[in-house]
Amino acid sequence: MASPNPNQEKEGVVGRAMAMPKVVKKKVLDILRLAKEIAQDDPRKVIHSLKVGLSISMVSLFYYYQPLYDSFGLSAMWAVMTVVLVFEYTVGATLARGLNRTVATLGAGALGIGAHHIASLSGATAEPILIGAFVFVIAAIASFIRFFPKVMARYDYGMMIFILTFSLISVSGFRDEQVLKMAHQRLSAISIGGLACVVISIFVRPVWAGDEFHHSTANKLEILGDFLEAFVFEYFKISKEGKFEDNKGYSKDKSVLEGYKKVLNSKSSDEALVNFARWEPGHGKFKFRHPWNLYFRIGTFSRQCACRMEALHAHLSSDIQDGHIESLGKQTPLNGMLAAESSNHLLDTLFTQAARQLEYFKGNSALGPKTDSLAEALAIVQHHDTVTGTEKQHVVDDYAKRLLICYIKLQ
Repeated sequence: MASPNPNQEKEGVVGRAMAMPKVVKKKVLDILRLAKEIAQDDPRKVIHSLKVGLSISMVSLFYYYQPLYDSFGLSAMWAVMTVVLVFEYTVGATLARGLNRTVATLGAGALGIGAHHIASLSGATAEPILIGAFVFVIAAIASFIRFFPKVMARYDYGMMIFILTFSLISVSGFRDEQVLKMAHQRLSAISIGGLACVVISIFVRPVWAGDEFHHSTANKLEILGDFLEAFVFEYFKISKEGKFEDNKGYSKDKSVLEGYKKVLNSKSSDEALVNFARWEPGHGKFKFRHPWNLYFRIGTFSRQCACRMEALHAHLSSDIQDGHIESLGKQTPLNGMLAAESSNHLLDTLFTQAARQLEYFKGNSALGPKTDSLAEALAIVQHHDTVTGTEKQHVVDDYAKRLLICYIKLQ
């Protein structure tokens, strides 16, 4: 086996080194292009980033400004940490994390100070044992409570902060005699950081989780409606102009036929939005205690509809296509009867709807040619009962398509 040529290896290394600037430039341009797309798609994300920067700059003054630093000391950094951990995209998410963190910190701080005081009364020998026992019991109980469904849905972050704060105050208080002052400074800094997040999130170009949930629910219904419309065109092989085509159907966009997938995968986002929306105060057309759970039920029903639409979409790409109902009738007598009944039911439904539409538009001169073609189709379909046997299935299917095309043209 020949050994690699040192000159070739050297040339390969040099070539990669010379190509490195181009690769880096391409990566940077890709990142800038992606950032531009995100900013253009939703400018609120740019505003959110600026709001986070503003909040951190404001609470940093507690560390930079000497009089404020004298009051808080190193605990001023907890305000900065709170902003980083609490500030979220929507008002509801920020309120949820902010209130969870503040209440959990206050409760755990008070409990930690009480545990430290009780342990200090037992003497130097028993104090670390009692502190360890308190930390074990409280942490175990709080961790178990996190598994409760309602707690996990709305207060999981608060329980985690509760465990963290209680452990820090209890353990650090064993070496620090000024545990009360330390707890007061930390609690104050965390409260200030959380308050800054809430105020800026609500009063500076707010993004409400309730609005997002409302638009998301409406968008899911529109997606399902667009799918059904596109499915009709594709299923009956109807072109954009309303003409029957044997080889190719028409839909406004092929991606419309796969839009149901977004609805199927929307459960996690719906659960998050309904949770955050419950935390928000009344705003706009959504008053306090708005029934967001009904929106979630609509989302559940939408996903159930999307499951049916997935089966319909699979039917389009299967070997058995509509337009050949007579082929189903050739398999067994029972299948033939079912196919005939399905065809008749479809035709009767279309006939009834088209007749109502014709009556509604009667007298409108602007729609004269279209209503005339629909009336002609209705007159032809009225005599479909004179056709019998296998030929009836084919003719009924053809009449249904003709009637549907005339009906669509009238819209």
